[in-house]
Amino acid sequence: MESLRALAAQLGIADLTGRGFLSVLITFVSAGVFTWFFIPRLRDFAIQVGWADQPNERRLNKEPLPNAGGLAIYAGFIVSIILAWALRPIAVDIVNIQVLAILLGASMLVLVGFIDDQYGLSPVTRLLVQTLAAILLLVNDLRIDFNAIPFLPVLPDVINQPLSTVVTILWVVALTNAVNLLDGVDGVVGGVAFVASFVLLATAAQFPDRAAAVVLLAGLSGAALGYLRHNFNPSRIIMGDAGSTLFGYTLAAVSLLGTLKFSAGASLIVPLIVLALPLLDTTQVVIGRLARGIRNPLRHPDKTHIHHRVLARTSSARRTAVILWLVALACGTVGMSLQGLRFQAIVGTIVSAALCLIFVAYRRVRARNLELAQTGQGDDE
Repeated sequence: MESLRALAAQLGIADLTGRGFLSVLITFVSAGVFTWFFIPRLRDFAIQVGWADQPNERRLNKEPLPNAGGLAIYAGFIVSIILAWALRPIAVDIVNIQVLAILLGASMLVLVGFIDDQYGLSPVTRLLVQTLAAILLLVNDLRIDFNAIPFLPVLPDVINQPLSTVVTILWVVALTNAVNLLDGVDGVVGGVAFVASFVLLATAAQFPDRAAAVVLLAGLSGAALGYLRHNFNPSRIIMGDAGSTLFGYTLAAVSLLGTLKFSAGASLIVPLIVLALPLLDTTQVVIGRLARGIRNPLRHPDKTHIHHRVLARTSSARRTAVILWLVALACGTVGMSLQGLRFQAIVGTIVSAALCLIFVAYRRVRARNLELAQTGQGDDE
């Protein structure tokens, strides 16, 4: 037992049997299990009521595919947070308010994303709601404060306040849309969001004053993993805008909650690197569309995203997802290294995340092969 405690200490876990670690573990597992078992029931209901994406020239599905997976992710996330709060209430009132602000903003985006999935909303409407959700964070003192970053010069308040406000809104809206735009191949966003939230969870867990961030990230990563069990190619359900905007917004918001602060101030360098894949993807797509003379790049979808390019080379949705998972894991490794985490903690985090991904991918492929064996067909991948 002592050797196990020593190993846990090397990974940044102070007490394996402590209330803090157990509450995080229960949050992660409960989110994953709830989402895992809730999705089949939600899928059946979605098929009955017509919540599905119809095939077209841009989508890979050849038949209507239920698009309500975001609701299951959200439900698993919220259930796990409620359970965590019951197990270990956060004592600091201001943190409670900020966590509630994040959950309220996430709920707004899930609702609007679901409406958009089923009925379609204009980009202006979606952008307006995303901006309101970002402002909700600002009024609860969740912002990028340039004067808290140690290597930047101190700015007068008359400059720092409006600059912090604008950059915070841009950070939240940009990351929300970046994750949304990455959703185009089975398993990509679910896996990348799981890796990002799991890496940020492990990073935040190294600091004793990041309890609120750790709990939110544990619930988010668990829900992503439970969803991925049903989304790895061939997908039985997709998350839609409701799920992708939930991931993007929550990850952006939690980074403002203090997930990754240096002792002398706040820094977004780690989430920037961990989430480099969706951010770089959106950047290159927007620049490419502008270069082709498209005035409004967000209203003209095409197949220039990174996942489309990788898919064109691999001709396999599974290989595409795995390649992008590996890129996300590499970004996470770099981010944790720059944060100064112990080598053992970095290796333990990356190996654990990889094993979780292998497990859910194996379970999905195994279930698919059993389905095909019963009908006498071969694997379609």
